[in-house]
Amino acid sequence: MAKLLKIIALLIVISITILLTAKQPESFEADSQSAARLQPGPFTVTSLDLELIDTQRATDANGDDYLGDKNRQLPTTIWYPVIDDKQPRPLIVHSHGFSSDRSGGAYLAEHLASLGYVVMAADFPLTNRRAPGGPQVKDVINQPGDVSFLIDQALAFNSDQAHPLAGMIDAQRIGLMGISLGGMTTLLSAYHHDMADPRVRAAISIAGPTDQFTAPFFKNKQLPFLMLAATADALVPFNSNAQPVIEKIPGAQLIAIEGGSHMGFVGSAGLLRWANHPDAIGCYVVLSKVEDNGPEQSWFELLGTAQQGINYDSKNQLCTQDTLPKAINPLRQQLISKVAVSSFFESQFANDLKARSVASDYLEKTISKELNEVNYQRAK
Repeated sequence: MAKLLKIIALLIVISITILLTAKQPESFEADSQSAARLQPGPFTVTSLDLELIDTQRATDANGDDYLGDKNRQLPTTIWYPVIDDKQPRPLIVHSHGFSSDRSGGAYLAEHLASLGYVVMAADFPLTNRRAPGGPQVKDVINQPGDVSFLIDQALAFNSDQAHPLAGMIDAQRIGLMGISLGGMTTLLSAYHHDMADPRVRAAISIAGPTDQFTAPFFKNKQLPFLMLAATADALVPFNSNAQPVIEKIPGAQLIAIEGGSHMGFVGSAGLLRWANHPDAIGCYVVLSKVEDNGPEQSWFELLGTAQQGINYDSKNQLCTQDTLPKAINPLRQQLISKVAVSSFFESQFANDLKARSVASDYLEKTISKELNEVNYQRAK
């Protein structure tokens, strides 16, 4: 019996090892710009976990059992470089997707922090995967306020000589990024006529929905914007959400990953590299969460009017595809995401103009040549 248990334990260890180490992504070509940009930056990265509470804003009741809260509780992680000079650094606020959490963008945060960025991400009260009453999409309307609160906190830390972030944040170099529903949060924080934060200087939506917004929505503010998306996205379809940004957003940049999936942008999706298409699992999880909350009433009126750029004709396109094609390895997709995201922010926030120009040239002229899955477009 003991021998049998040892054999079973050994088989389990072998299976876990194969699961974690096999089916690795194809590497970028050696000596390419993409391979160089994928390397960690010069700084050691550390992180800080905080329980931040916005006492000025309430959390709505949710479901049958959660009665709400007079505050908004935001468990937060800050990734930052270990430095001695305390030179002000760019601040990036990351927003997670529906039924996800702040760890989903950790692979991007850690890469940016190694380059000298400070990155903040919080679990939003009612859209994270452990939300009381179940994740609720509608609470996205409150998340731009959460983003502004996080910026407020970061700048307060910057002024507190006893805080590890003292003197590290440049208030003139604040950017946003978000995955999926976090991409919508980013758009609201960047462009909305009421919710936008004027301190934001650049923004990235990663597979975020945009069909809910028409061109007038983006007239409120002009700023550098990148849409990073996947052509085989089953949750937020590429053709109706990513491709149209070229026509709707002046100066917008679009990086399309051919054969990429929605779930492939989430850090934990590396474990799904054995699946034909990670979104099959993502759709199951998201649809089950939506169904648990019952039929959701339209809440577009909370965003604004048609004249303000809200598309009241937008239809729910979540997981409507009958069959899904084979998707690329999520780990490969995340390697591409690292170089795309970091290069975009470097093109806006690098310390010197030459480095900004080099990063911009990489996006416009090189990334699609070196990485076969990538297509780059820029709006006029």
